[in-house]
Amino acid sequence: MLINAVVNGKKVSWEVAKDEMLADTLRNHGLLSVRTGCDTGNCGICTVWVEGKPVLSCSTLSFRVDGKSVTTLEGVSKEAAKFAEILTAEGAEQCGFCSPGLIMNVLALARELKTCGDEEINHYLAGNLCRCTGYMGQLRAVKKYLGVDGR
Repeated sequence: MLINAVVNGKKVSWEVAKDEMLADTLRNHGLLSVRTGCDTGNCGICTVWVEGKPVLSCSTLSFRVDGKSVTTLEGVSKEAAKFAEILTAEGAEQCGFCSPGLIMNVLALARELKTCGDEEINHYLAGNLCRCTGYMGQLRAVKKYLGVDGR
């Protein structure tokens, strides 16, 4: 089945199987920031944006993005680099496997919520699992990036 989409600002036409997941399609086309950790939609590592909203690409069929805009970490590299620097400075970057999904969700959070504290941040990022950090460093980094003090 042929799908047409805009991926990171570029028009693409890709042949996909009817049961192919978006994470696989993106990786097959060289977008290697898209990773999978669970293949069940539970860890957030595969997060990309479809029409500007975060989605789990491991549980989204590729044909669902036909005619839509898809953004991966490669498409927001400047924004991502800014947050990644803060993440590292706060000691929240360890193995880095979960970072692409976390970063995509943090950038979406910054675009969606104008003001937020710890509760809103934790709620928004609840689906992002990380086995290394313990989350406190990540929370500090997110708050620093957003310019909030948590109140």
